[in-house]
Amino acid sequence: MPVVADIYYYVYNENLSDAPPVVLIHGAGGNHLYFPPKIRRMEGFRVFALDLPGHGKSGGVGKQTILAYAQAVVHWMDDVKLSKAILVGHSMGGAIAMTIAHEFPERVLGLGLIATGARLRVAKPILENSMNVATFPKAVDLLLSHAFGVYADNRMKELAKQRMLEVRPTVLYADMVACDVFDVMPVLSEIEVPALVICGDEDKLTPLRFSQYLADRLPNARLKVIPGAGHMVILEKPDEVVEAVQSFGKDIVYQPGK
Repeated sequence: MPVVADIYYYVYNENLSDAPPVVLIHGAGGNHLYFPPKIRRMEGFRVFALDLPGHGKSGGVGKQTILAYAQAVVHWMDDVKLSKAILVGHSMGGAIAMTIAHEFPERVLGLGLIATGARLRVAKPILENSMNVATFPKAVDLLLSHAFGVYADNRMKELAKQRMLEVRPTVLYADMVACDVFDVMPVLSEIEVPALVICGDEDKLTPLRFSQYLADRLPNARLKVIPGAGHMVILEKPDEVVEAVQSFGKDIVYQPGK
């Protein structure tokens, strides 16, 4: 897979030039594989799944602000010649997507905001443990203990843990800092692009009320609640996520080359 602007990415349906591009942006401590194959290979769209700077196979270091991540994604879009895209972000990825929509609105066709919020305060024990190599595994355990719904498969949980333990502690800590200071509550009304807000009804990290707040205050938003799923709804219920994003994306007006 290619690396552009220090960002490694996977692309599906690359030659489907008349279809709107979808950019998948993962959450804190993640990489593009947190979006399962059913989402990364979503039919009807060109799908780009990124490893943010410092994550997965990307170079660089983790950023300590959501704006810095947003700028890195826009720089990548410039280099791969994507003038506009539907940005689909999970958790911290949703924060990045909203920030791009506010700061660079001309680059956004629509937003898919999954398990995220207008503010993403991080619990103090998670923040403190993520900054120390010795206590890093404890931070991972604290995060993932609240990340899944009650019916999530144990093997899925273990794989998510293994992947997060592979992240450099400095990167996860930077992500936690970036999330903790993120706040777009005062400017939500200025984000006018179409938005799809998705949340599992068992989400404990970004509870349903966070998604309801987004859907109520974004001017052009719809809400999709997925029963029986937690914060990692993209892993727990990928079919439902794909169906919702495909339906949303088909309503987006897209003119190739513009």
